[in-house]
Amino acid sequence: MIVYIVLLPLLAAIIAGLGNKVLGKLPAKLVTTGALFASCAMSWPIFLSYVAGGAEPTTVPLFTWLQSGSFNAMWELRLDALTAVMLVVITTVSALVHLYSWGYMEEEPDQPRFFAYLSLFTFAMLMLVTANNLLQMFFGWEGVGLASYLLIGFWFRKPSASAAAIKAFVVNRVGDLGFMLGIFGTYLVFDTISIPEILAAAPSMAGSTIGFLGSRLDTMTVLCLLLFVGACGKSAQLGLHTWLPDAMEGPTPVSALIHAATMVTAGVFMVCRLSPMFETSETALHVVTYVGAATCLFAATVGTVQTDIKRVIAYSTCSQLGYMFFAAGVGAYGAAMFHLFTHAFFKALLFLGAGSVIHAMHHEQDMRYYGALRKEIPITFWAMTAGTLAITGVGIPGTLFGFAGFFSKDSIIESAYAAGGPGTTAFIIGVFAALLTSFYSWRLVFLTFFGAPRWAGSEHIQHAVHDAHGHGDHHDHPDEEDAGHHDSPSHAHSQGPVVGTAGYHPHESPWVMLLPLVVLSAGAVLAGFLFHGAFIDPEGGAQFWDASTLAFNEHLMHASHEVPKWVKWSPFVVMLTGLTVAWLAYIRHTDWPARFTATFRELYAFLLNKWYFDELYDAIFVKPAFSIGRFFWKRGDIGLIDRFGPNGMAALVVAGGRVTRRLQSGYLYTYALVMLMGLAAAVTWAITR
Repeated sequence: MIVYIVLLPLLAAIIAGLGNKVLGKLPAKLVTTGALFASCAMSWPIFLSYVAGGAEPTTVPLFTWLQSGSFNAMWELRLDALTAVMLVVITTVSALVHLYSWGYMEEEPDQPRFFAYLSLFTFAMLMLVTANNLLQMFFGWEGVGLASYLLIGFWFRKPSASAAAIKAFVVNRVGDLGFMLGIFGTYLVFDTISIPEILAAAPSMAGSTIGFLGSRLDTMTVLCLLLFVGACGKSAQLGLHTWLPDAMEGPTPVSALIHAATMVTAGVFMVCRLSPMFETSETALHVVTYVGAATCLFAATVGTVQTDIKRVIAYSTCSQLGYMFFAAGVGAYGAAMFHLFTHAFFKALLFLGAGSVIHAMHHEQDMRYYGALRKEIPITFWAMTAGTLAITGVGIPGTLFGFAGFFSKDSIIESAYAAGGPGTTAFIIGVFAALLTSFYSWRLVFLTFFGAPRWAGSEHIQHAVHDAHGHGDHHDHPDEEDAGHHDSPSHAHSQGPVVGTAGYHPHESPWVMLLPLVVLSAGAVLAGFLFHGAFIDPEGGAQFWDASTLAFNEHLMHASHEVPKWVKWSPFVVMLTGLTVAWLAYIRHTDWPARFTATFRELYAFLLNKWYFDELYDAIFVKPAFSIGRFFWKRGDIGLIDRFGPNGMAALVVAGGRVTRRLQSGYLYTYALVMLMGLAAAVTWAITR
């Protein structure tokens, strides 16, 4: 069955991609969407069998891929609890995104290409999570990178979309260099790329050293940190995070599939898959913890000032990935995977809900031009409310009442506290980030669905209507420096006409877009309650996670359940605090945002410019790279190669032509003189030889 789950999306991608416009829109959509729903239907029974505790890890060999000496790379599909979790995440979200795209991309003339790309991405991601060796994992790793590039730049005629696709590709190549070095080093040390063999031998390598960059360093620390660099690129951790917000240039279904639920979790999956390796290096775990915590804080702070609805959710994704990584860093791998699982439902729900809002608002993405939409698009409103309740972790500690994020995120925060050491720092940052998450999540809801309408008859909306070719998911926003003055509903209401003018009115999305929202809403509400026992309860987790699959720390899970009450209630208190502040600022006292930005201009500019990472990278890497390229172009290519190469030879031919042209006088005696001179030269050469 696992073979069909993996290969059906590939077959669908080939049919839709090669058939393209000859095949037609409807057949392409039927083939790709049908294949994904079939894979999804086969994935859930597998997952539930592992939850019930009656399934064993299995491997399905397909064929020998590469063999040279002792190096043997079999193409095998591994199925265990970790794979089962990823199968349901990938196939469920992908199937719903395919269905949702029927409505969202309805006006797109090139739909077969879009659906082929979606299915190709799904196949590559399935290959990544079912890999039984590092080379096969790298194949899937690069496959999702390729598909991501194609999907982000799907509207390739838009310069901003093309630039975002290139940026994502380049930044991920930086991370992939570390991943490749980690794979090379792992093969050098273990003489195999088989993941089960590596994990079995990893404890024996603890304490050994290896030569790296001219020094003798701890072997497992070097290998784990190199592999973690790859995870940072794919999962947009601090330093290699800059591609993720720009990737919102792609169609909204792409954001939901790739940048919310699947591809960006590949790094978390890889760290958890190789958790027995990471457990041998305390230094590597500390680095994972601190990087995850720093990313969590950074993205949460930036998310509080964004006005583009998709960018708010994008930075939210980045922050939630930070939670997953510092959970893995403190050894709570079960909690990390549980948050990955629940996050897939509520974050895909938020992205698709945002797409429904954008669809209703004629592809306007700036929340400052929303307001009062809860009555216009009620199903979307309630779906996004469910997603917000889940991501902010609404629930009552000590009970089983709570949305998905309540069970998974609170488990991470409690595990960090119980772990101590670097986990204490992660705990403090995690609680503060939960406060910011609650604030910017409810800010999004209040700006979008409450207050006065700031959309009807606006010229800003009228010029944003989606063109017939679909080459633009959004457009240029107003000057960001004015954001603080436009953020409040009261100000915006004073600027725009009343509802119904200019013939414009928001509308609810078609059923093919609303049905995925309803299904994902059920996941956002129930996923935590239904499956927390398998993931994070000490006894249930020990049964669910096989020792060869995940380094499940049963002792830490016990400790996380026995933390002080104030630790358990901390996320709940900050959630209410963030909700209250957002309500006061965007519903009750709508002049607060403008007053805040006027008082703290430097802080606001710092956050609005994303801590100036892009400007820093532009100064350190981009401009010097362009300068070096320009030097070699001007001095090397034009000044040296062209000058003495093709241009130089051409100039020599021209000069020779000028000389010989003078000999062509047309007089007989001139030609006779030349002939005599040539004859004299030949005779002289013959005599003196």
